[in-house]
Formats: sequence, structure tokens, C-alpha cells
Amino acid sequence: QVHLVESGGGLVQAGESLRLSCAASGSIFKINDMGWYRQAPGNQRDLVAVITSGGSTNYGGSVKGRFTVSRDNAKNMVYLQMNDLKPEDTGVYYCQAKIINLGMSQYNYWGQGTQVTVSS
Repeated sequence: QVHLVESGGGLVQAGESLRLSCAASGSIFKINDMGWYRQAPGNQRDLVAVITSGGSTNYGGSVKGRFTVSRDNAKNMVYLQMNDLKPEDTGVYYCQAKIINLGMSQYNYWGQGTQVTVSS
């Protein structure tokens, strides 16, 4: 079993910051890409940011320059620092990771999601 658990969501005002964390645990052999996706009500789940095991990053267009993804490979954690938040950043944020489990199979694992609400 592999589990991803997010934390750090909440209600903030426009212009403020939040930091999301995601911890991976369980039967993990290796973690490849880790990232964050966002889903607003009535919308599809969109990429926010992804980071490879080597530290290369990629961001969705609307968050470039405001959000920063990072990871701690020793702790199996990924973070999302969100600055200058806007009301359109509101949604459920999901952690995602490509993990090779102890059975040597790779799957995309998802966390349960954490709500971020930005008021204007």
C-alpha cells in the first residue's frame, strides 16, 4: 500500500500565501515525478506544478512566477509554495506521484486533496 497525504490548505485573502505539503508513505521502492493538480468546481483537474526526482520543474501557465514546487527526497515529501494568491486559484489541490512500489510496479498515486479558498 502507498499513501499520499496532503496538508496546508485553508482560507486566505487575495495576495496572501499558503504552503502545501504532501507526504508519501508505505511500500515505496522509488518515487519519480511528484506534483500538484488543482480542480475547481465544475472543471477538470489541471496541472499546477510537477518536479522530477532530479529537481527539474514544470508549471501550469497561470501560476508561473507565483508558485514554487520543491521536494525532499529523503523524507518522500513534496511542497507547493503559493504566493500572491488570486481568487481563481481556489479549488481542491491534489498531490500526485509516480511511484515504483516494492512489487516493482509503477503507478500514479493520488492524495485525498486539500481545499484552498482565496477570497477577493
